[in-house]
Amino acid sequence: MKRREFLGAGATLAACAPLRGFAAVLGDVGDVAARSLDGADLVLAGSSVKDFAASLRGDLLLAGNQAYEARRRVWNGLFDRKPALIACCTGASDVRRAVDFAREHRLLTAVRSGGHSISGKSTCEGGLVIDLQSMQGVRVAPEESRAYVEAGSLLGQLDHECAAFGFATTAGIVSHTGAAGLTLGGGFGRLGRRFGLACDNALAFDLVTADGHFLRATEDQNTDLLWGLRGGGGNFGVVTAIEYRVHRMDPVVLGGYLGWPIAKARDVLRFHRDSLASWPEELFIECALMNGEEGPTVAMEVCWSGDRAAGEALLKPIRAFASPVHDDIAPIRYVDMQTNSDESLAFGKYYYVKNGFLNELTDGGIDVAIDVFQRDPKQFILFFDPCDGAYHRVAAGATAFPNRGARYWMGLVAAWESPEGADAKIERIRAAWKELAPITSGFYSNLADADEPLAAYRENYGGNLERLVALKAKYDPMNLFRLNANVPPKA
Repeated sequence: MKRREFLGAGATLAACAPLRGFAAVLGDVGDVAARSLDGADLVLAGSSVKDFAASLRGDLLLAGNQAYEARRRVWNGLFDRKPALIACCTGASDVRRAVDFAREHRLLTAVRSGGHSISGKSTCEGGLVIDLQSMQGVRVAPEESRAYVEAGSLLGQLDHECAAFGFATTAGIVSHTGAAGLTLGGGFGRLGRRFGLACDNALAFDLVTADGHFLRATEDQNTDLLWGLRGGGGNFGVVTAIEYRVHRMDPVVLGGYLGWPIAKARDVLRFHRDSLASWPEELFIECALMNGEEGPTVAMEVCWSGDRAAGEALLKPIRAFASPVHDDIAPIRYVDMQTNSDESLAFGKYYYVKNGFLNELTDGGIDVAIDVFQRDPKQFILFFDPCDGAYHRVAAGATAFPNRGARYWMGLVAAWESPEGADAKIERIRAAWKELAPITSGFYSNLADADEPLAAYRENYGGNLERLVALKAKYDPMNLFRLNANVPPKA
């Protein structure tokens, strides 16, 4: 049997002591202070915690254990929270037991896959974290054009396994992001114009609902739940596996960066806007205003995933536009391009993000964006991602994901290395976004910050809200799964 690693409240077990089975490890577990769903303090009896641990195949971690300290950390260093319990699940059976324990004790509950929640909702203070990191595995079935992914898997694993068979699907832009969280919230990526959102390619979900039942949501069974899981976030249960549609694609793409001095930002952004409709869907170009080695810069990240010769010809006038001072576009493995942002968006830094959709990128909007950026160019990156093409071929009500009519997704990303001055930095970002927000409509819930009120989420889901509320009432009437882009069960 697998040994448990615990340190209960008031217990004096030494983390380095040899452990000889359950009885030796669990016998001294004391009562555990915790937090309820409504924020009240509660105490979990040591005997109950001991029984919970014994029912799991994976470890149950409490404060004081070295493994707990490592496991409680999440991607965004702004959130240094200490859950009462971390259940390190190894499969759906462990997840069911963890959900039952959380429901029975009305525990504040977070679900962690990759831990990338920008708003810190992959963890919680004093509650239970259902940790899926041990549930990793990707199997590609080339003859079916399918990939079967366990919920703790990272995007880099999905990309790697697909590329080995000459396949790919939309999977974010940072390889250490969790596949499940990205997909549940929608899922943008470098292949989105061509293949659609990650959730558009999710054909089936396995999940454990709030009542502890294991369900499979597909186009043939539990279809209402499939609709909600495609963009409705983690509202309805703990996803344990996802089946994706994958697409034939050359594992080598044309990719790299073009860069110009910030003085050419207006021309570059207008060029991108005016050209977008004519570009094939195999072409992804993100524009960004950023502070480079030579000072403020406007850049394009380019990824062409189609025929190589056709791509070279298509990119020639783009690479010549306005005489860029930087051009490193070349053949590159797609899996390598997917790691381009891994270091700049590394685990453990301090992040703050604001974002919104642009139904149109007007000349006035471009002017506002450039002006806001140039007043504080060292504080953040301002990006413009196209979200046309395959994104628009899915009707607004066909999945829970809203904002299907936007042309661009705009985001402001700030990252720093230490907690010093965090409050002042955040206030500066909020002030900058206050000027940008009027040109946006809605936002991408996966990058929503902790400031977004419940009303903003409700407004963002628009015409899909009523259906989401009904689903929530059906599958999670007590709102156990509330640490997400939450839709409460009552209107």
